[in-house]
Amino acid sequence: MMVFCDTSVLVAACIRKHPHYERARPILEAIASGKEVGVISAHSIPETFSALTSVPLVPRIMPSEAQAIIATNIQRHFQLVTVTPEMYERAVTICVGRGFGGGKVYDALLLECARHSKADRIYTFNLHDFRRLAPDLVDRIVAP
Repeated sequence: MMVFCDTSVLVAACIRKHPHYERARPILEAIASGKEVGVISAHSIPETFSALTSVPLVPRIMPSEAQAIIATNIQRHFQLVTVTPEMYERAVTICVGRGFGGGKVYDALLLECARHSKADRIYTFNLHDFRRLAPDLVDRIVAP
């Protein structure tokens, strides 16, 4: 089965102290073991880096540590969907059509990547916004 992971799942799966770690980590482990085929947006790599280096942990995750976490846990195991100019345009158009502003455009962009990958399942901890942004994919959008 091909599964697309939202950045919220990637971050949770990489931080043991994260409240959703126990739910997210098995997804990454299934992908790493070859039981599932994992797909992410190329945009999720810098987004995950940003989140990892911003999490209020003591000690903080340093940029070099975040890079190593991403390389080991994500880049090694996931196929990347490159964002195209058309995907950016559709993400904005979807948000305009639904009256959504702000950061929801990034969720719409991830959903365009998931749609492009033809993923059987889309994992996110942001079910509410993802389902509102992509009602045609609602049956595939689930939380771990």
